Amino acid sequence: MDTIRHTSRRTAARTTVAAAVLLPALLSGATTAPAAADEAKPPKPPENMSTVGGERLGLPGTQVALGPGAPKVPKKLTARSWIVADAESGDVLAAHNAHWRLAPASTIKMLFADTLLPKFEADTVYEVRREDLLELGTNSSAVGIEEDHPYTVHDLWNGVFVRSGNDAVHVLAAMNGGLEKTAREMNEHAEALGARDTHVVSPDGYDAEGQTSSAYDLTLIARSGMQKPAFRAYAATAEADFPGEWAEEGKKKPKEDDGPREREHFAIGTTNRLLIGSHGLEPYEGLAGVKNGFTSEAGYTFTGVAQRGERTLLVTVMHPDDDEGANRVYEETADLLDWGFAAAGKVTPVGELVPPRGAQAPPGDPTPVGDEKNAEGTAAGLTASEPPASGASGVSTAVGLIAATGTVLAAAVWFVHRRWPTARD
Repeated sequence: MDTIRHTSRRTAARTTVAAAVLLPALLSGATTAPAAADEAKPPKPPENMSTVGGERLGLPGTQVALGPGAPKVPKKLTARSWIVADAESGDVLAAHNAHWRLAPASTIKMLFADTLLPKFEADTVYEVRREDLLELGTNSSAVGIEEDHPYTVHDLWNGVFVRSGNDAVHVLAAMNGGLEKTAREMNEHAEALGARDTHVVSPDGYDAEGQTSSAYDLTLIARSGMQKPAFRAYAATAEADFPGEWAEEGKKKPKEDDGPREREHFAIGTTNRLLIGSHGLEPYEGLAGVKNGFTSEAGYTFTGVAQRGERTLLVTVMHPDDDEGANRVYEETADLLDWGFAAAGKVTPVGELVPPRGAQAPPGDPTPVGDEKNAEGTAAGLTASEPPASGASGVSTAVGLIAATGTVLAAAVWFVHRRWPTARD
C-alpha cells in the first residue's frame, strides 16, 4: 500500500518509551539515559530461520561466496532483509537475512494475483456492491472504485498492479467468495510454492497482526507469477485508462432500457518508480516489474525483475532505513541488481529458489525437482489468458523491452519455463 499515511505505531512506541526513561532522569538531575540509546538499536533477525532453499539462507547476516573477479556486495545497504537470485536457474547469488519474517505490505499482492488471476476471464463484468468495500483499512491506497458501477476484471487487475489499489483487491476477493476465503487460498498457494515464511491475514497487504512474508518468499512468489502471461503483462504496465463516472445525463446510473452508456475514464500510472523513473530516479535498465509496497508497519518493500542480455535477475528488498523517504528501497534494489549482473558467474550460489512440488524436470535433465525437504504441496503453476489490449498500457525500458498489455515482454521473460515447466504450461 503505497500511499498509506496513518501515524506510525513504531514511532509512537519509541516516543512513549523515551519519555518514560527521560522523565525520571530529568527529575533526579541525571544527564545520561542509557536505556533510551538501547531503544534506538535496530531489531535483530532471529537466530533460527527457515532453511528452505539451503542451510546458508537460514543464517543471519549477509551470505555470499565471492569467486575470482567478483565485485563485493554494495556497501551501506540498510535493508533488514534482501536477496539476489537468478530468475531462470533459481540460484541465489547473495542474501541477507533471507528468511526473516517481516510485514510485506503491498508486495503480498503478488501472491494475491498469482492465486486469483487464473480464476476469472479478463472481460468478465462485475457491478460493485457497497458491502464489497466496507472492510477497507483506514487511508488505504485506492484506485477509485465506486459502488453500483460495473468494472471488467481487466480494469480491476490494472487497479491492483498499476495503482496498488486495495479497493480493487477487495472487489476481486468479493468475486472469489470473500476476504477470509481468499486469504485461506493464498496461504494454501504459498505453501504449495514452498513459501513457508508467508502468512496472509489481509489479502491487500494492509497492516494486520500475524501477517508476514520474507525476501525469499516474495522472490519465490514473483518467480511463480512471472510464468503467467497475464501476470507478466500487468506487472509491466506503466499506465492505463480506468473507468469513472457515467458520461451522460447527470452521471446517473443508466436504466436497463436506456441502452449502452459511455463511461468517463481517467489515467492511472504506476507507483513503481524504477519502472518509469520518477521522484528523481531514472528508469532501471531492463526492469520489467514486479511490485512495490508501503505501510507504517512494514516501511518500504519491493520486488523487481530485470533483464540484461541473457541474464534475468530477481531482487527483493524489505524494510530499508526510510529516513530518506521512499527512494531508498528503489536505490538499494538498483544497487543489488547492478551487483548481481556484475557478479553472475563469478560467485558460488548460497542457495536456490525451490520449485513447487510436482513441477516437471526439463527433458533429459535427471536432476529431481520439487525436493520434499524444501517444498511441500502440489504443482502451483497455472496459466491465464492474456488481458485485452488497452490504449495507454505498456513500458519501454532502456534496452528496448517493450510490453503493451496483451503482449509478452520478450522471450527472456519465459525464463522459468525452461527451469521447471508445470503440467498445464
